[in-house]
Amino acid sequence: MSEKLARKPYEKELFRLQGELVKVQEWVRAEGQRVVVLFEGRDAAGKGSTVKRVAEYLNPRAARIVALPAPTERERSQWYFQRYIQHLPAAGEIVLFDRSWYNRAGVERVMGFCTPEEYARFLHQCPIFERLLVEDGILLRKYWFSVSDEEQARRFEARLADPMRRWKLSPMDLESVTRWEEYSRAKDEMLVHTDIPEAPWHDVESEDKRRARINMISHLLSTLPYRDVRLPKLEIPRRPPATGYRRPPRRPDTHVPDAAADLA
Repeated sequence: MSEKLARKPYEKELFRLQGELVKVQEWVRAEGQRVVVLFEGRDAAGKGSTVKRVAEYLNPRAARIVALPAPTERERSQWYFQRYIQHLPAAGEIVLFDRSWYNRAGVERVMGFCTPEEYARFLHQCPIFERLLVEDGILLRKYWFSVSDEEQARRFEARLADPMRRWKLSPMDLESVTRWEEYSRAKDEMLVHTDIPEAPWHDVESEDKRRARINMISHLLSTLPYRDVRLPKLEIPRRPPATGYRRPPRRPDTHVPDAAADLA
């Protein structure tokens, strides 16, 4: 395993890459591109934290994170891909899926949340669905975050001991510990059917989260034909002369107390 990346070079390179992502955003807006990035992998593999770093400096109106909850009864009666389609980007938008339609190939398959017939239908339809997206001009990128069972267990323990991150640990996450090999087989079968030339999978080694974020963002940038977009020149106007406006006195009953004063 590679040595863990030190914080200082990590933060410096991450900031540089995030600057390039801002350029990508402007290129997407200027040329009306549509970008979809899928983040998949085992629980605690670092998907969510990487999504946050990708989106950190992007305009949330143009670059959306989509992390869907369990489907409703109505959604379960729809065509499987239907609830994902409504989140696909329009021109000038980037959509980052923190887990995606591949739930059916992973947790639904392993935990028995779908029937064998539904699973087989997914493996047949998914490559067709993705080819349609790419054929229509969507730039689709798929990343699988890989982590060892030892590192996953360590991260679970850290979440369990941290009250600020305890919410990240669910009974479903813990179930994945005892079903490690089942998830491995499900992933292998998924790749056989869905690693297609039009939308290939890219594997991200995620034992070191910092290294994984740098590698994933660098690779994403290398796959996009973006260019620098000249932004319009902006000037902050001078404030016009005062015309006698007076701010009304603050009302004690609506004024937020200065809690920060206690920190001085």
